[in-house]
Amino acid sequence: MHLLSLSQTVLGSLAGLFAVIVWRIREGRTAVTLKKIVIPPLGMATGFSMFVVPAFRFPWTWGICAFLIGAIFLAYPLLKTSRLVRDGEAIMMRRSNAFFLVVIGLAAIRFLGRDYLDRVLSLQQTAALFFVLAFGMIVRWRMNMLMEYRTLSIASPQSPQSEA
Repeated sequence: MHLLSLSQTVLGSLAGLFAVIVWRIREGRTAVTLKKIVIPPLGMATGFSMFVVPAFRFPWTWGICAFLIGAIFLAYPLLKTSRLVRDGEAIMMRRSNAFFLVVIGLAAIRFLGRDYLDRVLSLQQTAALFFVLAFGMIVRWRMNMLMEYRTLSIASPQSPQSEA
């Protein structure tokens, strides 16, 4: 029974990884907007409601550490492999070829870490901890994108600041 559960977990993780990669490829073909930068972390923040249920709770220090690891260490490769560029009047995401390797590497870290943590934490606590880690990573990455977006928007030939 354990082998069946493990294979379902592996298949589920691979399906999730594949979905994220497909989504990122499709998302990269459209112009970046302020809404596209801000809404994903706001939508993800609703996930903190899981902590209403006691089974998902863990010590504050663990949460702070998970957030900081995501924001400092795991966001770094995303910041280095993606940037915003102006393409005519549109602002587009330009990713290096390494971006998808980074996404796959992060998924591998998550999978391997989850396997270990499931031995010392409940499944719900492990999920919550990885949620906080991912939130830290996404918030830092999106904040960086927001700053790049504002810089490129201000530098726009059509912006009111450049007409003055």
